[in-house]
Parts: sequence; structure tokens; C-alpha cells
Amino acid sequence: MTGPLPFGRLDSRRAFVSGGARGIGAAIARSFAGAGAHVMIADLDLALASELSRQLGAVAAKVDVADAGAVQAVVAQHGPFDILVNNAGIDQHAFFTDSSPQDWAKLIAVNLTSVLACTHAVLPAMHAARFGRIINITSEAARLGSRGGSIYSAAKGGVIAFTKSMARENARYGITANAIAPGPIRTPMLEQAVAGGGEKILRAMTDATLLGRLGEPEEVAAAALFLASDQAAYITGETLGVSGGMGIGG
Repeated sequence: MTGPLPFGRLDSRRAFVSGGARGIGAAIARSFAGAGAHVMIADLDLALASELSRQLGAVAAKVDVADAGAVQAVVAQHGPFDILVNNAGIDQHAFFTDSSPQDWAKLIAVNLTSVLACTHAVLPAMHAARFGRIINITSEAARLGSRGGSIYSAAKGGVIAFTKSMARENARYGITANAIAPGPIRTPMLEQAVAGGGEKILRAMTDATLLGRLGEPEEVAAAALFLASDQAAYITGETLGVSGGMGIGG
């Protein structure tokens, strides 16, 4: 490739999307595939990932992205990758005093350790190519805190700090690292989180945004597509809120 790609295009780029079978991850996979990228969907739900990959002409792999060895094996088989989207995440609504060390370990593993594992696996090839885009999906909870989501917030806060560190360490290789902080997005994970409180919790979430509504996965995917594109080549170490203004004071 001799010059920048047309706006919003990822032609021939190879993208690894963790947790890409549903919700925000699936929207990102669709967006990237539509922009011409070769996408690999990494997810524990192989059936769902495979169905989406058939629709997109992508590749699916069952992998626990918190398992560094498993991630290394998948990247060795399907890589190298130009773009990494660390999207896999889980939440658990509980006050800290009602949580256990087992809860902490699981939430930190999926929300933070997976980011370390996937980034560690793809970086050597990005260094060799002197090009790379790392996009980490964090949360406005990382910047604002979350009542009943303290461990999730802590892990996602770690993602922001790690993103800034990766930007500093890898700029000399032509690699950018940025984070996206979604607010309340209409996803299966949100539906599960509000199952106990239903409309009351959803209303509180929408009221916390300036725009007064939930976001859609495609709106997060649009931000990811921009950050993955050549047009974002001078942006690194940033956290972009896609939250209807929720994070304006954070």
C-alpha cells in the first residue's frame, strides 16, 4: 500500500476482534468487514461466532482471551494482525461488600487480563511491520465509577492506563493505541445487567446521559472504524467517550 486508504476504508487490513460474536464486538466486526478488512472473531461462543463469520466472510475461533497461551496459539495460526480490538468484557452488578475474591478474579481476567494477553500476542508482528492499530473498549464506568460495579470499573480503569502506556511504548513503531469508553449501550450485556431492576435502571442510565437515550452498538463501531483507519493516524493515547455526554465531567 503506497498511500492512505480512502476515508473509512480498511482494505486488506487484518483485524482481530475479541468478544466479537455479539453486541458491540459483532457491530465492530460487521463494520470492519464492510470496510474491506479481513476479520477474525475470537469468542468463547464458537457457534455464534461461526454464524457471524459466515455472514461476513470472516474467520471465527473459540478462545478464552484471558488465557495468554491460547491467544498466542490463535494469533500464530491466523495472524499477523494489523488491527486489534480488545472488546471482550463481562459485568456483575453487586456492591463490593457482597462480592468475593472469585468474583474479582473473573472480572479482572476478562476485562483486563484479556487486553494484556491479546496485545502481547499481536505486538511483535506489528513491530516488524511498523504499523498497528490497538483499540481497547473500556467504559465510562472507568472514569466515573459505578455504584454496584466497582471491580468492573477498576478493571476498565486499568484498560485506560494500559492504553496510554502502549501508546507511549509503541509510537516509535508506527502503532497507535486508543480506547473507547461507551456509556449505556443497547447490548445483551446491558440487558443482563438490568434484569433485576428493569425499566427503573434503564431510566437512570438514560437520564445520566446528556442526549437522554441508550446508545447503539453501531455507534461504538463507527468510532472504532475511525480509530482503525488511516484518517486517525495522528491520534494515540486517547480515550473517546461514546456515551451521549455521560462522561463530560469525568
